[in-house]
This record gives sequence, structure tokens and C-alpha cells, in this order.
Amino acid sequence: MTDYAVKLNNVSKVYRIGLENTRDDSVAKGIVNFVRSPLTNYRKYRSLYRFSDQELSGEYTGEDILWALKDVSFTVKTGEVVGIIGVNGAGKSTLLKVISRITPPTSGNISIRGRVSSLLEVGTGFHPELTGRENVFLNGTILGMRKTEVDTKFDEIVDFAGVEKFLDTPVKRYSSGMRVRLAFAVAAHLEPEILIVDEVLAVGDAEFQKKCLNKMEDVGKEGRTVLFVSHNMAAITRLCQRGILLSAGSVIDDGEAHGIVNSYLTSGLGTSAARDWPVLQDAPGDESVRLRGLRIVDEDNEVAEGFDIRKPVGLQMEYDVLSGTEPMMPYYRLANDEGTVIFSTIDQDFRSHVEPRAPGRYVSTAWIPGNLLTEGTIYVTVAMRTKVRSYKPFILGDAIAFNVIDTMEGGSARGEWAGALNGAVRPKLDWITEYTPDSKVATG
Repeated sequence: MTDYAVKLNNVSKVYRIGLENTRDDSVAKGIVNFVRSPLTNYRKYRSLYRFSDQELSGEYTGEDILWALKDVSFTVKTGEVVGIIGVNGAGKSTLLKVISRITPPTSGNISIRGRVSSLLEVGTGFHPELTGRENVFLNGTILGMRKTEVDTKFDEIVDFAGVEKFLDTPVKRYSSGMRVRLAFAVAAHLEPEILIVDEVLAVGDAEFQKKCLNKMEDVGKEGRTVLFVSHNMAAITRLCQRGILLSAGSVIDDGEAHGIVNSYLTSGLGTSAARDWPVLQDAPGDESVRLRGLRIVDEDNEVAEGFDIRKPVGLQMEYDVLSGTEPMMPYYRLANDEGTVIFSTIDQDFRSHVEPRAPGRYVSTAWIPGNLLTEGTIYVTVAMRTKVRSYKPFILGDAIAFNVIDTMEGGSARGEWAGALNGAVRPKLDWITEYTPDSKVATG
């Protein structure tokens, strides 16, 4: 295959990590080790970057070796937008650094066709002593662009970043939000053939995050190649045609983005959709009631972390009533990943509002209908309320979470529309459209 932008062939990256030094068990041994320390430290330094054949064979079991990447192979076509997902520590950032040539692979080879622009950390490539204006031109030069090329995009970059007032201020005086705004604006507007972005949406306010998403969507439509790492599954499914799932430094799944996201969310690698407190004394609550378990369940009453937007979601609370002296009302509050509260709900059983529950084990489940929530990660705060407003036996903020995915297979409120649909909820409403022929309009 010749039409590719990035190609990796059995790429591995190995690090040697530090281990705790053993203490000297005698004064004499301490003196000897002190005299030897310069040579010992030199050998340790050399060993950080040199590995024996045994250590690289994969059979070595020493605790000082960490495989950040292991035999990673894939090809990214020109113009493809690829989302790379996985838990923290899966190797996502290391992979992007290796592709960006920031760090060399320990083994394997990488082929890149095109000019690369990467945004891997806040203010990547910025010099703190230079002004924002100077850093824009510096980054353009690093990308191999001429001054005239940067000039044509300069006003657009500044307008996107929203830092015009501070353009001639040294970057070291910028806030982290201002730095990432300018860094992303430069990386996205200087028209590299390959754009590499690592979790830029983790920084900045909601308005800026939306601007980033819209810009990356435009970049993809222009036929440029994008590699995008994010924990925002809605962004991955919106922007990317393809997804790559990493775990422990290896590619464990590669394919269409919606399918890969669903695989990730249902594999137990994603957000926590279940929690249990098996020991009564450790469980949240007091002498009246104790919380024993929380679960997000599907229609089959199975724990799930990812849900098709069209399917119902069950919020399940398991608890022990101990004293039976107070009415107990399970309560949930849902919020999106921007912190916006979507809605709150409380047990609708009238008896729970007026009568004390008898001692025993209870399981209360609240069902959210399909086609109500919008795409993204939903965080659930749980509490037990009573008739006394000031008395809440337990309340746990963002105790569990789940993800809503629009597979775009039809039947959701999205229809055939592939663009953004803003809002905390996305109900599927009944629409009625009446038609009047042109002839009647003309004669009316």
C-alpha cells in the first residue's frame, strides 16, 4: 500500500524504571558504596538507554523494565482521522511521541509522509521568553513554513486563540488556558499534512473545547491526516472514522470508530459503572442505612459502561436498611463531562416518602428511557434522602459513570445528520411537516 501518511511496523518502546535502593547493613559497607558511587551512578545512567538481548526478548521478568509500547503495527491512510483510546498508562501518549519523533523507538520502524504538527502538551514548542506573536512565527519555522505562509494565517490564528490583547506579552506570563489556546490555534491553522493531538480537550473551558472540536472536524474534511487521543468518547465518535484501542502498550482492537468505542466501554477498561462495599462497617451510611452497591445496568440487568443512545439505562442502588425508623428515598443526580447538571430523580414510590422502610436488603432501580441523553460521559451522584431535609445518611458525588454512544445506525434523534447537536439532552421528538404545493402558494 503506497497511499499512507503514517506506517508503524513492530514498534516497541522500553523504559528502565528506578527501583528502591537497599540500605547498607553496616558502616563498612556504606563507606565502600560511597567510594564506588560515581562509577555505580555512571553505569546506572548508561543502563537507562541500553538493553540486553534477554531484556528485549520479552522473556525477561525483572521489575526495572517497562514496555510502554510492544510490537505496535498499523497504517494510517492519507486523509484519515484516527482516534486512539485506552485507559491511563495504555501507551497512547508514548505512541504519539514516537510518531512525532520526540523520542525514538527501542525497536521497529516508522514511516511518515508529510509535514507533522503535534500538540502533545500545553504550549508544546513555545519559548517562554518570547511573545505570543514571536512564538507563532517560531512554530511556523519549526514546521518548515516560510514567513509569508505564516503571515497569511496569522490573523486567523490570533482570532481563534482569543489572545490578541496579550499578543506581545511573553508566553511565560500566559495562563495554561491561554497557552493551550494559542498552541492549538498554531498547530491547526498552519496546515500540516499530519496533525497529532493529545487530549487537548482536557484543558480550557467548554466554549474553547467546542471550537477545538469544530476546527478538528474541518481539518479532517480538508483531507489532512489527524491522530487524536482523547478520553472524550463522544468526541472520538464524532470526529474519527477509525479507532485504535491500546492496552498495556499493545493494539488490542482496530476498526470503525463507533465499534471500537463500544468495545472499549464494554470491556471493563473504561469508566467505573459498578461499585460494591462488601464490608458493612466500611459502607457509606450510618446506623439507619448502609449503601452496599451501585451499578449501571442494561435491559438484561447486566452491568454495562457503554450504551447505545437508543437504549434504556438502569441506575441501580443496593442498600441495607438497619433501623427502620425513617422513610428512605434513593436519589440520583446526573451531570455531563462539562459539569452541567442534566437532571435529578428521586424514588417515586409514595410509601417511601411517608413510611419507614422495614429493616432488610433493598435494590432500587431507576430507568432512563432511550433517546433522552445525548452523547458523552454521564456522571452519577447518589444519595439517600429522608423527610428531614438536612439529614442525608450518605451522598457520593460522581460515584459511578457511564457513556452514551450514538452509533449513527439510524433511529436516534440525529437521523442522517453527522454534525454537532448541542445540549445536555437529546430527546427524539415527534415532528410534523405539512406541505403546500407551489401552485397553491402562487394563487393563494
